[in-house]
Amino acid sequence: MGISADSVSRQKEFDTTNTLGFPLLSDGDRSIAKQFGVKRMGPLPSKRATFVIDTDATVLEAVSSETSMTDHADKALAALAKRNNR
Repeated sequence: MGISADSVSRQKEFDTTNTLGFPLLSDGDRSIAKQFGVKRMGPLPSKRATFVIDTDATVLEAVSSETSMTDHADKALAALAKRNNR
């Protein structure tokens, strides 16, 4: 799933445009971002972060990169592969 501070309508538009195939959630008040330590002060958007969370709620990987989306994808996929090979 993906979560951002964007509105529900903006999330729907993004999903329609990109055909993601997974749910997008709106964190309009940025309370989830605050809980995960990625909320910035003021009107700035949250820090870009990816969390791979296992079925038992364990965080398997936390990726933080403001510029490289491939880092997010590569590290998340590696964490999932490692989990599946246990």
